[in-house]
This record gives sequence, C-alpha cells and structure tokens, in this order.
Amino acid sequence: MNDITDTSIVKTMRLGIVNEETWSFFDEIYADLTENHQTTLFKRRTWKLPVFHARANRYLFYRDLQAFMRNNDVVFFEWASGLLATATYLPKTCGIVTRLHRYEMYQWVDRINWDVVDKIFLVSQAKKREFSSMCPEQVSKIAVSSPSISLDKFKPHTKNFNGDIGIMCHMTPRKRVYDLVLTFFELTRKRDDLRLHIAGGPDPAFKDYMIALKYIVEELDLNDKVVFYDHVSDTADWYGQIDIFISNSYSEGLQVAPMEAMASGCYCLIHQWNGAKELVPMDNLFYTSSELIRKILEYCEYSDSERLKKRAEMRAWACEKFDIENTKKQIRQGIEDVFQIASR
Repeated sequence: MNDITDTSIVKTMRLGIVNEETWSFFDEIYADLTENHQTTLFKRRTWKLPVFHARANRYLFYRDLQAFMRNNDVVFFEWASGLLATATYLPKTCGIVTRLHRYEMYQWVDRINWDVVDKIFLVSQAKKREFSSMCPEQVSKIAVSSPSISLDKFKPHTKNFNGDIGIMCHMTPRKRVYDLVLTFFELTRKRDDLRLHIAGGPDPAFKDYMIALKYIVEELDLNDKVVFYDHVSDTADWYGQIDIFISNSYSEGLQVAPMEAMASGCYCLIHQWNGAKELVPMDNLFYTSSELIRKILEYCEYSDSERLKKRAEMRAWACEKFDIENTKKQIRQGIEDVFQIASR
C-alpha cells in the first residue's frame, strides 16, 4: 500500500467513528485515528417519553445518523452490523469504510447495501474468501487487516514449567471449553501433574454453559486440578502463570487471546478452525482430542532448553504477524485512500 504524500489534504479530513459494540479490538486503533485526524464519535441519543417513545427514538436515531454522515468526509464503522446496515440505506453523503470481524458474516452481510461501502477490511484471509464467495462483486474493495496486539504489553514470562494449561475466552458453546474439560480428564489419566486454568467468567446469554462446566468438573473429580477465573482485567499477568495455552473453538475471525499468549511466552495449541493456519504454525494445530493430548504430552517431555526455544518461536511469530502498529497504519491508510479518491 502506497503512503499518502499530500498530507495537507489528509489533515482537512473530517473522520466519523461508529462503534456501539465491543472496543476490545479497537482502542489503540481509535487512539491512532484521533491523533492523526479530526474525529467525531457517533453517540446515539434517546428521548424518555411516556408514549410513542420507540417511534420517537427511531426517528431521532435516523435523523442523527444521517446528520453524522453528512457532517463527515469519511465514516469508519468498526463493526459491519446494524448501524452500518442502516447507514447504507441512507442517502450517500460521505465515504464509508468498515471492518468485518466474524459474527457479522452470518447475521448482517445480506442486510447491508455493499454498493455504497468504499472499503471493507476483513480480519483474515479465510474470512476474505468467505465474504468474496458471498459478495463477489465487492472483491475489489477488500483488504485484510488482522486483529493485533500491543507487543509492549505482553513480555515473555520466565516461569519454570509446572504443567499449567490455560484457556481464556467467553464461556459460550462455540469456544468448546466443555469439550476441553473432557479432553483434560483423559489427559490426567496419562499424566497426573497437570492443571487446567479456565478464564472468562459466565456469559449472560449462556448461563447454563458455565453451570454445566462446573458440574462436569465436579463429577469427574477434577476440582483440585481445574481452576475457574471470572473476567481477567490484567491478562498479561494471567498469561504469566500459563505454560500451554489452548484455543478449542470451532469458528473464529482471528482470535486475539492466542496472540497475547504467544507474545507472553506461552506455547499455543489451536483447534483447526477455518483460518487457524493464519494464527499459528502448522505444528501447533490439532483436529482431534487425541491429537491434542499427544501434542501436550510431547511438549511436557521436552527439555527446558527445548521448551525455551519453542516459546521464543511463538513470541517471534506473534511479533512478526500481529503487531498493532502495522494494523493501525493499514486502517488509517485505507481511510485516507477513500478520502483522497472522494476529494478528486
């Protein structure tokens, strides 16, 4: 991607930002955009009326969003979901850029007027292929911008190997933590000195999932080997106690937790979901529970120097592929390209 040369034009850009969903993947990108451009964040207003409040608030929302689009040269939607869908059926008054992660692919793609979107960031090559098959006429607008991390926040830990296995995620069926507990039970029959750390806390939409997890841990008599954590705010500190990090999902965009774990010096093993090859080296992927058990036992049998080498390779992989500085530049450049084209 070519660098912008006409900085005087870029500095005049009015950039609108729309994000009413999680900021987990966006905080540092947003900070970079606000540092380099005149930005405005869309904020939904509501009226508290005794009657007709839903209709009134819907009218207010449409009016405010249309005014927001009209008052900016380019608007960036961090999620390709409901707000983008609404915006694409309003009169086009500005450049539109979005980033599509994972869930939007299955809930929103067919509800968005992609013809008026100028640039579409996908989070992996796998998601690019999937989106391209659904919307082949939009291929020329696509760029891949993977989730990424601030490498300064995650330093390689120096703990001795103690057989600590970890998973950090939302407790939903898609993450297959329940299946991992069953695999861990089989693993303990082969090696008795391992522990499983499960971080993330209950998801309000899947309360029964956490109940089932704790039930099966008790039924399998694993209470002294499985540790549950609620939401972890200091993730870098938590990774510091983990030797082997597991992702057992069946579907992801490009998962951030393994990136953080690799940068922290954890050895990572990832279930082979579509796109996982972009996340870790092939040797760190598994399909079946028996394959996962074999890979864990192999790592446990390595010498200290071999494990140190493996951990260093994980860190190097993360540094090469998932540096937030590269992602910030890529998204900013894409937005600036749309502005320059519109300004000609």
